[in-house]
Amino acid sequence: MLSAKIGRRLDPYISKMVGVIPNRYISPNLLSVLGLMINIMAAIAFIYGRWQAAGGLILVGGLFDMLDGAVARASGKVSKFGELLDSVIDRYSDLVLLLGLIVFYARIGEVSLVLLTCIATLGTFMVPYTRAKAERFIPCCTVGLMERAERIILLAIGSIFNFMGVVLWILAILTHLTALHRVYFTWKEVGK
Repeated sequence: MLSAKIGRRLDPYISKMVGVIPNRYISPNLLSVLGLMINIMAAIAFIYGRWQAAGGLILVGGLFDMLDGAVARASGKVSKFGELLDSVIDRYSDLVLLLGLIVFYARIGEVSLVLLTCIATLGTFMVPYTRAKAERFIPCCTVGLMERAERIILLAIGSIFNFMGVVLWILAILTHLTALHRVYFTWKEVGK
């Protein structure tokens, strides 16, 4: 939802950035892996309570996530393996960020926030899982509010402005509603 709107508005800027990147030497897969490394650094920043640093790193990691696909298309290096690798790295990136939060809250003894982050983590995992399973039966299942771009933007904003508790409640509720919406949508589509 937001992904498509933001993506369309950012397309001209991403295209300019891709034009500057020497894609003959930089593969889209390398950009995907670099994005994961940046998200691991953001998770470490979370562990040590460096909220603004974590938020900035999350945004930079998100930029790499947008660039990998754009570079693949611009350089003619789109591949099924690249698509798989990007998807797997996206899941690792999502989960490592939330793991960083879980470790931070466990270190400071905030059991309720550890539990809330675990619930948000389950929902974060279920959103792409329900899409992948649904698309075995229907052509497309992108319904719902909490696509990856929305989750990443929320985490970055919650970090930078230091209201992560609110963000975690939003994620804990809306990720599960998105997964259930996808199940319902698929049921309606398959029943036709």
